[in-house]
Amino acid sequence: MSRSIDYGNLMHEAMRGLIRQVLTDVADHGLPGAHHFFITFDTMHPDVELADWLSDRFPEDMTIVMQHWFDDLQVGEDGFAVTLNFGDNPERMFIPFDAIRTFVDPSVEFGLRFETQGDDEDEDDEVDAEVESLSDKRTAPKAKSKSEDAPKKDADVVSLDSFRKS
Repeated sequence: MSRSIDYGNLMHEAMRGLIRQVLTDVADHGLPGAHHFFITFDTMHPDVELADWLSDRFPEDMTIVMQHWFDDLQVGEDGFAVTLNFGDNPERMFIPFDAIRTFVDPSVEFGLRFETQGDDEDEDDEVDAEVESLSDKRTAPKAKSKSEDAPKKDADVVSLDSFRKS
């Protein structure tokens, strides 16, 4: 039986560890500067704890914003709990890291997206993490550098087969 390195799950764990570390720092020291987060999660995940009226309103996924008002952020090994304000109605929720679909900090154009893709019906879903540079239209436009004014060139695709020895 041959063994292989499961890069998809390794990336998955590393990116969730990054989110855990960022949220732990925010819990200890607060949000620095203009940083804020948009976190989209699967409301159907079995370990999500959410008020019934919120799960009824968001039956598949929900995006929360951690910016101006959030309270009692507690970060654990498997997820985080936070109290958020919904129209002067504070609600406590627990979100497992495995339930997160996207984590975005538009203040620095940083984002993570976790996708589930099935290869075969007989195989388990494979989870891949993608790191993206995301911009949010609500952030102030940035000055362009001279290289950004140049026309964009299509990416070159190189096959690794051309480098393999026969």
